[in-house]
Amino acid sequence: MTQIKRLFTLMLVSVIFLSGCSLPGLSSSSSDGITITSMTTTESQITSHMVRLMIEHYSDGEIEPTMINNLGSSTIQHNALLTGDAQISGTRYSGTDLTGTLNEDPVNDPDEAMALTQDIFKERFNMKFYNSYGFDNTYAFMVTRETADEYGLETTSDLAEYADEFNVGVDTSWINRPGDGYQAFQEAYGFGFDTMRAMQISLVYEALNTGSLDLALGYTTDGRIPAYDLVVLEDDLQFFPPYDASPFATYDIIEEYPVIDEALTRLEDTISTETMQELNYRADEEGIEPAIVAEEFLDEHNYFEVEEE
Repeated sequence: MTQIKRLFTLMLVSVIFLSGCSLPGLSSSSSDGITITSMTTTESQITSHMVRLMIEHYSDGEIEPTMINNLGSSTIQHNALLTGDAQISGTRYSGTDLTGTLNEDPVNDPDEAMALTQDIFKERFNMKFYNSYGFDNTYAFMVTRETADEYGLETTSDLAEYADEFNVGVDTSWINRPGDGYQAFQEAYGFGFDTMRAMQISLVYEALNTGSLDLALGYTTDGRIPAYDLVVLEDDLQFFPPYDASPFATYDIIEEYPVIDEALTRLEDTISTETMQELNYRADEEGIEPAIVAEEFLDEHNYFEVEEE
């Protein structure tokens, strides 16, 4: 009987202990219960740290959010907010959330895409998709400066003449991607490529820079674009949907802490595509931690304080 009592006591202690634990990476451990999600990309981590630092700054340190890093997609971030494991996302993209999380048809006009995304998130989920940081991280074809000059390339349509001779590298997921993938691209532009290699997106820039590729499909905010002096070709048919980057939060948390809304609103239209390229480069190529890149950027701009007249 004594042995049974001991076993029961051990089981009770274990249950009490485990009840205080959450799944790794999805626990809100800040004193205020406020957690920010970010994805695996350097860009998402930089902007998410900006969000954290802005909230800390404008709350005078009274709010110290925790971070959930390295989430794989906007959908996973969204699920974290739905379950209450997080209340804020550092970076969400209008085109990604519109067609992915919200399961709506793509919209090519940036203003329309943003407005629709904001309206649906508010109506369906009581969540706020803020106006853009000021940059659009979308797919784009790019070449070296030498190739652009030699072939007179300025737009994506200019590639039609050389589609059978260029060695092209693209993101693995883009080939079979619905909506704005390779099949839809061929239908929109009227041509395809004879020699196309699927590869990790992180490898295409170096391959282009070393001459292993003539043409690559990359992301417009990648820091290696200015570093390698690559030329981004204009998507003259506006095939790729807009992917304007924005912070994101539940209305519940910004109603409970209005200072959060003030802090995130101040980040609107503060980061251009060129600036985001530079920030990404500092982290990816110079090895500076995203948190440090974010802090130095905000320090430089005085946390976007409004100067008194």
